[in-house]
Amino acid sequence: MAEHITSRANPLMVRVRKLGASRSFRRETGEFLGDGVKLLEEAVRWGADLTAVVYTAGAALPELPAGVRLAEVPEDVMKSISPMEAPQGALFTARCPGGALPKALSGRRYLALEGVQDPGNVGTIVRTADAFEADGVFLLPGCADLWNPKTVRSSMGAVFRLPAWNCSLEELHALAEEAGLPLAGSALREDTPDIREADLRRAVILVGSEGRGLSGAALALCAQTVRIPMGPRCESLNAAAAAAVLLWEGYRRTG
Repeated sequence: MAEHITSRANPLMVRVRKLGASRSFRRETGEFLGDGVKLLEEAVRWGADLTAVVYTAGAALPELPAGVRLAEVPEDVMKSISPMEAPQGALFTARCPGGALPKALSGRRYLALEGVQDPGNVGTIVRTADAFEADGVFLLPGCADLWNPKTVRSSMGAVFRLPAWNCSLEELHALAEEAGLPLAGSALREDTPDIREADLRRAVILVGSEGRGLSGAALALCAQTVRIPMGPRCESLNAAAAAAVLLWEGYRRTG
């Protein structure tokens, strides 16, 4: 049975608003906020641990698991709590999956991001990594929050399917070395081999921000660096585009 909430000051509305706005509050509570019926459908499909759904009249909600709190609100309240300028009819809260680093890497291809600060880019990259069958994504220091509503939205549900972890460069290097996976860093240096000459079928692929690229510390730990060839009039690709090219290069050669 759905509750009917009309006050913006209702504790659930305050909680939803804070989950959308504050990374520290998401960490404190262990919950995140998602928006839109389509994303809610993906969350249900892939078994996200839903805690509450807030919706406006007429929203076509999927069948929800038992125990999920359900609240109907008027349009003005939805607009006050939604992270989107044009709310999509439903918001949901869910518990963040356990983020503990694996003890060992059993996959063959992973992606690691360093200093990618735009949540939309991070979400798009997670979606791309899922599409090209990467085994997981590592977020090194300086990256946007995986559970920022913009990240979750841009992933189009991939955050519910593909494991992702926050870790330090040193932790990543130790895991990769133990698994026998070389670190392959994307770089723009002229002495860096073309990706068409590299074997990225088994590797941890590192991508940095468009403005700064990978740090010197990250590059120093890479067994190889790779360069994406492009026309002379273009200096660089943004992180999401670069990650897509690198992931595709490893994926297309996988039998």
